[in-house]
This record gives sequence, C-alpha cells and structure tokens, in this order.
Amino acid sequence: MSKSIPILMYHRVAPQPSSAFRKYTVTPDAFAWQMKWLARRRYEPIDLDALVDYRAGRRALPPRPIVITFDDGYQACADYAAPILKAHGFTAIIYLVAGLAGELSHWLLAERGVEYPIMDWETARQLSADGLHIGSHTVSHPRLSELPEAHCRAELLTSRQLISEQLGRNVRHLAYPFGVFNARVKALAVEAGYQTACSVAIGFSVPADDLLALQRVPVLGSDSLFDFIWRLQTARALSEWLDRKARGAYRLVRRSGVQSA
Repeated sequence: MSKSIPILMYHRVAPQPSSAFRKYTVTPDAFAWQMKWLARRRYEPIDLDALVDYRAGRRALPPRPIVITFDDGYQACADYAAPILKAHGFTAIIYLVAGLAGELSHWLLAERGVEYPIMDWETARQLSADGLHIGSHTVSHPRLSELPEAHCRAELLTSRQLISEQLGRNVRHLAYPFGVFNARVKALAVEAGYQTACSVAIGFSVPADDLLALQRVPVLGSDSLFDFIWRLQTARALSEWLDRKARGAYRLVRRSGVQSA
C-alpha cells in the first residue's frame, strides 16, 4: 500500500472574486480547466471512505486516485463547482459549517472583512443526492485548540449530529477550521465519531499520513493551470517549490561554509 494521493483543498469557486478573499477563490473557468485536466490525465476522484478502506487493506484504489475537498460550504461552490464536477462524473466532499447553513460566513467578517452565503440544508441534500459528500467543518468555524474542552466537544459532536439528521447519512469526516488542532482536539474528534480529519498541512496523503491530520494540496485563486499541474506532482505551485529548493540549497551552502571554515 504505497500510493501517494493528492487531497485537493479548495474553498470558494466563484466569478469576480473580491480582493479580500481572492487567494481562496478559484474562478469557474479556472476550476473547469483543472477538472478537465484531471479527466484527461485519467485521475479518478474517490471519497474518504475509500481512502480509509484502502489504508485498512479492505479496498483497492484506481490507478490515479485523487480526493477533492471544499472547506466552509459556500453557496457559490454549489452554484459553480458542483455542475462542473457533475459533468465529469466526479465526486468531492464539502466540509459544511453546520451551524451557519443558510446564513453567512460570519467568521470571515472578523478575519477578512467579508461575508459570503453558506449553502442551506436543501442545497446540501441535493448535492448529496447528486453524489457529493457533506463533511463537518464544526458548528461555527472556531479555532478548536483555543476552546475549553466542553465547547470543543460540542462543536465537533453537534456539527456531526446536525448534518447526519438533515441529510440522513452518517458523517465520519472532518476538516479543522483554520487547520488549527492539537492532540486534545484529535482525541475529541475520535470520541465524536470521526474517522478522518483534514488539516491544512501541505503534502500528499501517504500511508504514514495520520488519518486525523491528513495533509492536503491547496489550490489557490492565483494558480495558473501550470501551477495546478505542478501541485499534482509536488503539492506546491512552481514558485513555491522553487523557493523551497532555493532555501534548502542556501542552508546547505551555509552549513558547508561553516564546516570548512
């Protein structure tokens, strides 16, 4: 079991992104080209249940598996990303902030000065019926590691219960808001019934990757198609990859200079 699996991390897919959230907004045209590339290269999106089963030796995966995730549950993703996914027969998981379904992304107002509509339950049910998966992104999108234990437990458990009740499906997958978690949060996630939890650490999912701290490959609004293709190979855009290589080479040269002095 040695497959290295990209778990793509999106946030919002929408036209005319605002400057405050441009980094995390991919345009529908860019998203369409990205999905077209995956289809042409014969990537096959899988769900996280398949990843869990693969890790446990219960299931084989296709030759080029990939997982597509969306954080927050923006209505724009239902409007613009879902039809593109459906056209290719692709599945994905949308991590919904359950306590804000049908409302606005209130946490973004403090973080970035903007708010966007979150999909309502009827939309979430329709997406689920169309083959997409709805996961948990907590009740209100807090930094879980900063909460008292009882509050953290409630955010994790109540979100799972709300989504399960509204969709009539068991919810086993979580994404940590802001990517913030610690050992206590992981333990509470397991206690609440989650089998996986996605972080924002950059990398591919490999057999050694912790199922409660899965690494992902971010896809940003500034990415060109070439950047996207490069991310599928390295988990980073070309400029980021070159910067890491250059910094690594610089540190190596400095160490060599110190040792030879």
